[in-house]
Amino acid sequence: MIRVVLVDDQALIRSGIRALLDAEDDVEVVAEGADGHDGARLARELRPDVVLMDVQMPGLDGIAATREIAADDDLAGVHVVMLTNYGIDEYVFSALRAGACGFVVKDTEPADLLEAVRAAVRGDALLSPAITRRLISEFVARPPDAIAPDGLDLLTPREREVVALVAHGLSNDEIAARMVLSPLTAKTHVSRAMTKLGARDRAQLVVLAYESGLVTPRGTRAPS
Repeated sequence: MIRVVLVDDQALIRSGIRALLDAEDDVEVVAEGADGHDGARLARELRPDVVLMDVQMPGLDGIAATREIAADDDLAGVHVVMLTNYGIDEYVFSALRAGACGFVVKDTEPADLLEAVRAAVRGDALLSPAITRRLISEFVARPPDAIAPDGLDLLTPREREVVALVAHGLSNDEIAARMVLSPLTAKTHVSRAMTKLGARDRAQLVVLAYESGLVTPRGTRAPS
C-alpha cells in the first residue's frame, strides 16, 4: 500500500485529490495538511511513501517544506511530488533544487496524477522528455555558475553517458535500448551514478547534470 500525505491550503483541492487516491486499491491518504509546516511535521511523524505538496501556501511554502524534508536523513524514503497551478515555471525548478522528485499540474488527468504517485515510489522520472526539454531551456540554461558536485570525477564514461540520457528525460528502458544494454544494467548504472553524485532521485540527477556542466541545453556542447 502506498501511503500518501496530501498538503494544500485549499480544502476543496485536498478533498478532490483524496477522493481520487482513496478510490485506488494500492493508495491510501494517511493525513492532510494545510501548509508547509504541516507537511514537514506529518512527514516526520508518519514517514509516508509520498508527500503531495502544494507549491504556494501561507506560512511555510511547499518549496521550503520540501527542502526541510530532503535535508532530514531519516526521511530519505519520503518522496515529495509538488502540486502546481502553473505548469513549467520558476517554482518548479526551485522545487527540484529543493529535493522534490517531480511535479504535477493540478488540472492534470486523474490517471496522470495516479501514475505520478506510483512513479515516485518506483524512483522513476516524473518529467516527460518534452517537459524536461522545456524546463531545461527555460531555467537550467541560466544558472549563475556551473558547480561540479562531489563525485563527478568518479563517474565512468558509461555512467556519464547514462546521466546525460537521464537528463534528457529518457527512462531506464529507453536508455537500455539507446545503449544496447539490458534494462537491469541501465538501472544499475543510473543507481551508481546517483550514489556517486549524492542525488536522492532521478529529478535531482537531472539538476546536477546541468548545473555541473556535464550536460548543456540548447544543443551546446559540454566542456570535456
